[in-house]
Amino acid sequence: MITSEKVWERLEEIREKRPLVLNLTNIVVTSITANALLALGASPAMTRSEHEVEELTSLGSALVLNMGTPCMNQVQAMRLGASRAVKLGVPVVLDPVGAGASKLRVDAPMEFLKKGWVSILRGNASEIMALGGSGDKPRGVDSLHGSALALEAARELSSRYECVVCVSGEKDLVVSRDKVLTVNNGHPMMTRVTGMGCCSTCLVAAFSAVEKDFLQAAAMGMAVMGLAGERAVQEASGPGSLQTGFLDILYAMDKEMLQGMHIKEEV
Repeated sequence: MITSEKVWERLEEIREKRPLVLNLTNIVVTSITANALLALGASPAMTRSEHEVEELTSLGSALVLNMGTPCMNQVQAMRLGASRAVKLGVPVVLDPVGAGASKLRVDAPMEFLKKGWVSILRGNASEIMALGGSGDKPRGVDSLHGSALALEAARELSSRYECVVCVSGEKDLVVSRDKVLTVNNGHPMMTRVTGMGCCSTCLVAAFSAVEKDFLQAAAMGMAVMGLAGERAVQEASGPGSLQTGFLDILYAMDKEMLQGMHIKEEV
Protein backbone atom coordinates (compact mmCIF):
# COMPACT_ATOMS: atom_id res chain seq x y z
CA MET A 1 0.00 0.00 0.00
CA ILE A 2 1.27 3.46 -0.90
CA THR A 3 0.54 5.91 1.88
CA SER A 4 0.71 9.69 1.79
CA GLU A 5 3.46 9.39 4.41
CA LYS A 6 5.61 7.32 2.06
CA VAL A 7 5.01 9.71 -0.85
CA TRP A 8 6.00 12.58 1.41
CA GLU A 9 9.22 10.78 2.36
CA ARG A 10 10.11 10.32 -1.31
CA LEU A 11 9.21 13.93 -2.14
CA GLU A 12 11.45 15.15 0.67
CA GLU A 13 14.21 12.92 -0.72
CA ILE A 14 13.82 14.49 -4.16
CA ARG A 15 14.04 17.97 -2.66
CA GLU A 16 17.08 17.04 -0.60
CA LYS A 17 19.03 15.14 -3.28
CA ARG A 18 17.84 17.13 -6.34
CA PRO A 19 18.31 14.15 -8.71
CA LEU A 20 19.27 15.05 -12.26
CA VAL A 21 16.57 13.97 -14.72
CA LEU A 22 17.91 13.99 -18.28
CA ASN A 23 15.26 14.64 -20.93
CA LEU A 24 15.45 13.74 -24.59
CA THR A 25 12.12 15.36 -25.18
CA ASN A 26 10.06 17.24 -27.72
CA ILE A 27 10.43 20.87 -28.72
CA VAL A 28 6.89 21.78 -27.64
CA VAL A 29 7.26 20.96 -23.94
CA THR A 30 10.85 21.68 -22.93
CA SER A 31 9.95 24.73 -20.86
CA ILE A 32 6.97 23.38 -18.93
CA THR A 33 8.59 20.01 -18.21
CA ALA A 34 11.83 21.62 -17.02
CA ASN A 35 9.83 23.98 -14.82
CA ALA A 36 7.73 21.13 -13.42
CA LEU A 37 10.87 19.23 -12.42
CA LEU A 38 12.35 22.36 -10.83
CA ALA A 39 9.12 23.08 -8.95
CA LEU A 40 9.03 19.51 -7.65
CA GLY A 41 12.61 19.81 -6.42
CA ALA A 42 14.49 17.80 -9.06
CA SER A 43 17.12 19.09 -11.47
CA PRO A 44 16.31 18.94 -15.21
CA ALA A 45 18.72 18.63 -18.10
CA MET A 46 17.74 18.70 -21.77
CA THR A 47 19.51 17.46 -24.88
CA ARG A 48 18.81 16.25 -28.41
CA SER A 49 22.43 15.59 -29.30
CA GLU A 50 23.89 12.15 -29.86
CA HIS A 51 27.33 13.69 -29.27
CA GLU A 52 26.79 14.40 -25.56
CA VAL A 53 23.96 12.13 -24.45
CA GLU A 54 26.13 9.34 -23.07
CA GLU A 55 28.13 11.78 -20.93
CA LEU A 56 24.98 13.43 -19.60
CA THR A 57 23.32 10.07 -18.93
CA SER A 58 26.31 9.15 -16.78
CA LEU A 59 25.56 12.18 -14.59
CA GLY A 60 21.82 11.53 -14.31
CA SER A 61 19.55 9.70 -11.89
CA ALA A 62 16.78 9.08 -14.45
CA LEU A 63 16.36 9.33 -18.21
CA VAL A 64 13.21 10.45 -20.07
CA LEU A 65 12.67 9.50 -23.72
CA ASN A 66 9.81 11.51 -25.22
CA MET A 67 8.68 10.85 -28.82
CA GLY A 68 6.63 14.04 -29.24
CA THR A 69 8.61 15.58 -32.14
CA PRO A 70 10.82 12.72 -33.33
CA CYS A 71 13.65 12.92 -35.84
CA MET A 72 16.22 10.28 -36.67
CA ASN A 73 19.10 12.11 -34.97
CA GLN A 74 17.10 12.29 -31.77
CA VAL A 75 16.12 8.63 -32.01
CA GLN A 76 19.80 7.73 -32.35
CA ALA A 77 20.55 9.87 -29.29
CA MET A 78 17.81 7.96 -27.44
CA ARG A 79 19.45 4.67 -28.40
CA LEU A 80 22.80 5.80 -27.05
CA GLY A 81 21.34 7.28 -23.88
CA ALA A 82 19.11 4.32 -23.08
CA SER A 83 21.87 1.78 -23.68
CA ARG A 84 24.18 3.72 -21.39
CA ALA A 85 21.47 4.15 -18.73
CA VAL A 86 20.81 0.42 -18.55
CA LYS A 87 24.51 -0.31 -18.07
CA LEU A 88 24.61 2.21 -15.20
CA GLY A 89 21.35 1.13 -13.57
CA VAL A 90 19.67 4.46 -14.36
CA PRO A 91 15.86 4.12 -14.80
CA VAL A 92 14.51 4.91 -18.27
CA VAL A 93 11.00 6.33 -18.63
CA LEU A 94 9.55 6.20 -22.16
CA ASP A 95 6.70 8.46 -23.34
CA PRO A 96 5.52 7.21 -26.77
CA VAL A 97 3.74 10.44 -27.73
CA GLY A 98 1.43 9.96 -30.69
CA ALA A 99 2.18 6.23 -31.02
CA GLY A 100 0.11 4.91 -33.92
CA ALA A 101 0.04 8.22 -35.80
CA SER A 102 3.14 7.31 -37.81
CA LYS A 103 5.40 4.32 -38.35
CA LEU A 104 8.35 5.99 -36.60
CA ARG A 105 6.27 6.67 -33.49
CA VAL A 106 5.64 2.92 -33.17
CA ASP A 107 8.90 1.48 -34.43
CA ALA A 108 11.23 3.45 -32.17
CA PRO A 109 9.37 2.80 -28.89
CA MET A 110 8.99 -0.87 -29.79
CA GLU A 111 12.73 -1.09 -30.47
CA PHE A 112 13.48 0.34 -27.02
CA LEU A 113 11.02 -2.07 -25.38
CA LYS A 114 12.33 -5.12 -27.21
CA LYS A 115 15.91 -4.31 -26.23
CA GLY A 116 14.90 -4.22 -22.58
CA TRP A 117 15.83 -0.58 -22.10
CA VAL A 118 12.55 0.67 -20.62
CA SER A 119 11.86 0.73 -16.87
CA ILE A 120 8.52 2.58 -17.08
CA LEU A 121 6.33 3.11 -20.15
CA ARG A 122 3.89 6.01 -19.69
CA GLY A 123 1.32 7.03 -22.27
CA ASN A 124 -2.36 7.63 -22.85
CA ALA A 125 -4.70 4.78 -23.65
CA SER A 126 -4.49 5.12 -27.44
CA GLU A 127 -0.69 5.16 -27.34
CA ILE A 128 -0.46 2.09 -25.13
CA MET A 129 -3.00 0.26 -27.29
CA ALA A 130 -1.05 1.17 -30.45
CA LEU A 131 2.12 -0.36 -28.99
CA GLY A 132 0.03 -3.36 -27.97
CA GLY A 133 -0.98 -3.93 -31.60
CA SER A 134 -4.18 -1.94 -32.02
CA GLY A 135 -4.72 -0.71 -35.57
CA ASP A 136 -6.67 2.38 -34.48
CA LYS A 137 -5.23 5.74 -35.51
CA PRO A 138 -5.05 8.39 -32.76
CA ARG A 139 -6.18 11.98 -33.28
CA GLY A 140 -2.73 13.57 -33.25
CA VAL A 141 -1.33 13.05 -29.76
CA ASP A 142 -4.74 12.97 -28.04
CA SER A 143 -6.27 9.75 -26.77
CA LEU A 144 -9.46 8.46 -28.33
CA HIS A 145 -9.92 5.84 -25.61
CA GLY A 146 -10.50 5.70 -21.88
CA SER A 147 -7.68 4.23 -19.80
CA ALA A 148 -9.71 1.14 -18.86
CA LEU A 149 -9.76 0.00 -22.50
CA ALA A 150 -5.96 -0.16 -22.48
CA LEU A 151 -5.67 -2.41 -19.42
CA GLU A 152 -5.13 -5.66 -21.30
CA ALA A 153 -2.60 -4.05 -23.66
CA ALA A 154 -0.78 -2.62 -20.62
CA ARG A 155 -0.68 -6.03 -18.94
CA GLU A 156 0.65 -7.69 -22.08
CA LEU A 157 3.34 -5.04 -22.61
CA SER A 158 4.38 -5.18 -18.95
CA SER A 159 4.65 -8.95 -18.97
CA ARG A 160 6.40 -9.25 -22.32
CA TYR A 161 8.96 -6.46 -21.83
CA GLU A 162 9.33 -6.61 -18.03
CA CYS A 163 8.52 -2.98 -17.43
CA VAL A 164 5.90 -1.00 -15.53
CA VAL A 165 3.20 0.44 -17.79
CA CYS A 166 1.35 3.59 -16.79
CA VAL A 167 -1.83 4.54 -18.66
CA SER A 168 -2.98 8.11 -18.08
CA GLY A 169 -6.61 9.13 -18.36
CA GLU A 170 -9.58 10.15 -16.28
CA LYS A 171 -8.35 7.40 -13.95
CA ASP A 172 -4.69 6.49 -14.27
CA LEU A 173 -3.65 2.84 -14.33
CA VAL A 174 -0.22 1.65 -13.20
CA VAL A 175 0.42 -1.93 -14.25
CA SER A 176 3.08 -4.54 -13.54
CA ARG A 177 3.12 -8.25 -14.27
CA ASP A 178 0.94 -9.09 -11.25
CA LYS A 179 -0.45 -5.79 -9.91
CA VAL A 180 -2.70 -2.95 -11.03
CA LEU A 181 -2.84 0.33 -9.16
CA THR A 182 -5.35 3.07 -9.93
CA VAL A 183 -4.71 6.75 -9.33
CA ASN A 184 -7.82 8.88 -9.17
CA ASN A 185 -6.53 12.44 -9.09
CA GLY A 186 -6.60 15.20 -11.69
CA HIS A 187 -9.06 17.41 -13.56
CA PRO A 188 -10.31 17.56 -17.20
CA MET A 189 -8.98 21.11 -17.63
CA MET A 190 -5.46 19.69 -17.50
CA THR A 191 -5.99 18.31 -21.01
CA ARG A 192 -6.29 21.93 -22.25
CA VAL A 193 -2.65 22.70 -21.44
CA THR A 194 -0.08 21.25 -23.82
CA GLY A 195 2.65 19.24 -22.19
CA MET A 196 0.79 18.15 -19.07
CA GLY A 197 1.08 14.49 -20.03
CA CYS A 198 4.78 15.02 -20.67
CA CYS A 199 5.06 16.65 -17.23
CA SER A 200 3.60 13.54 -15.64
CA THR A 201 6.28 11.46 -17.37
CA CYS A 202 8.95 13.72 -15.90
CA LEU A 203 7.48 13.53 -12.39
CA VAL A 204 7.35 9.74 -12.67
CA ALA A 205 11.02 9.82 -13.68
CA ALA A 206 11.90 12.02 -10.68
CA PHE A 207 10.23 9.58 -8.31
CA SER A 208 11.95 6.63 -10.02
CA ALA A 209 15.26 8.27 -9.11
CA VAL A 210 14.48 7.83 -5.39
CA GLU A 211 12.04 4.89 -5.36
CA LYS A 212 13.39 1.70 -6.90
CA ASP A 213 10.02 -0.06 -6.88
CA PHE A 214 9.02 1.37 -10.23
CA LEU A 215 5.35 0.45 -9.81
CA GLN A 216 5.25 2.62 -6.71
CA ALA A 217 7.37 5.35 -8.29
CA ALA A 218 4.98 5.62 -11.24
CA ALA A 219 1.92 5.76 -8.99
CA MET A 220 3.55 8.41 -6.80
CA GLY A 221 4.43 10.59 -9.76
CA MET A 222 0.94 10.34 -11.24
CA ALA A 223 -0.74 11.05 -7.89
CA VAL A 224 1.37 14.17 -7.25
CA MET A 225 0.75 15.31 -10.82
CA GLY A 226 -3.01 14.84 -10.59
CA LEU A 227 -3.26 16.34 -7.14
CA ALA A 228 -1.33 19.46 -8.17
CA GLY A 229 -3.59 19.86 -11.19
CA GLU A 230 -6.87 19.47 -9.34
CA ARG A 231 -5.79 21.90 -6.63
CA ALA A 232 -4.59 24.44 -9.20
CA VAL A 233 -7.97 24.30 -10.98
CA GLN A 234 -9.63 25.62 -7.82
CA GLU A 235 -7.89 28.98 -8.31
CA ALA A 236 -7.62 28.99 -12.13
CA SER A 237 -9.80 30.99 -14.49
CA GLY A 238 -8.66 28.95 -17.49
CA PRO A 239 -5.77 26.93 -18.95
CA GLY A 240 -3.25 29.78 -18.75
CA SER A 241 -3.64 30.37 -15.04
CA LEU A 242 -3.92 26.62 -14.49
CA GLN A 243 -0.40 26.15 -15.84
CA THR A 244 0.99 28.80 -13.50
CA GLY A 245 -0.98 27.49 -10.55
CA PHE A 246 0.10 23.93 -11.27
CA LEU A 247 3.78 24.88 -10.95
CA ASP A 248 3.07 26.87 -7.79
CA ILE A 249 1.25 23.92 -6.19
CA LEU A 250 4.07 21.52 -7.08
CA TYR A 251 6.51 23.89 -5.41
CA ALA A 252 4.30 24.21 -2.32
CA MET A 253 3.29 20.54 -2.09
CA ASP A 254 3.39 19.47 1.53
CA LYS A 255 2.44 16.56 3.74
CA GLU A 256 -1.06 17.91 4.33
CA MET A 257 -1.80 18.32 0.62
CA LEU A 258 -0.78 14.73 -0.01
CA GLN A 259 -3.68 13.58 2.14
CA GLY A 260 -5.81 14.24 -0.96
CA MET A 261 -4.15 11.63 -3.15
CA HIS A 262 -6.13 8.56 -4.17
CA ILE A 263 -4.07 5.45 -4.96
CA LYS A 264 -5.74 2.06 -4.80
CA GLU A 265 -4.60 -1.47 -5.56
CA GLU A 266 -7.10 -3.35 -7.71
CA VAL A 267 -7.94 -6.94 -6.84
